[in-house]
Amino acid sequence: MAPATKQVTIREFEPGDEAAFRQLNEEWINRYFRMEEKDKESLYHPQANILTCGGRILFAVIDGQCVGCCALVPGGDGEYEVAKMAVTASCQGNGIGRKLLQAVVDTARSMGARRLHLETNHALAPAIRLYESIGFRHVTPAVPSPYVRADVFMEMNLAN
Repeated sequence: MAPATKQVTIREFEPGDEAAFRQLNEEWINRYFRMEEKDKESLYHPQANILTCGGRILFAVIDGQCVGCCALVPGGDGEYEVAKMAVTASCQGNGIGRKLLQAVVDTARSMGARRLHLETNHALAPAIRLYESIGFRHVTPAVPSPYVRADVFMEMNLAN
């Protein structure tokens, strides 16, 4: 059965999800770019670098298998980075990324977030179109990115 016909559920990170979080992200990073030190920090230690700092990680799940993920990384004063968003290649194009991103935005709102921001790369045009369609707008970064590959910067104001 095609992924489009199966039920997708969104859930929070659970103990044991570390490997799925790492694999989903390594898949796209290694396909388009290369792993950077900042990737390794988040992917090899998500509890220490995201969750215990007040962040969240959400997963898109089909039949018990994690097929997508996205993190909210706290940046202080009601600001969060939308980071490490991935949908496995075999499930892309079925609306899973949209459902996952909307859940992340809704979660951020419920946490009292005032602003979301993200960094991506122009080569990831489908992801950029998704971010734009959800309400993210292009901005000039206020600080340099820790990622060599980052050349597109976006934000969403939730305070309105």
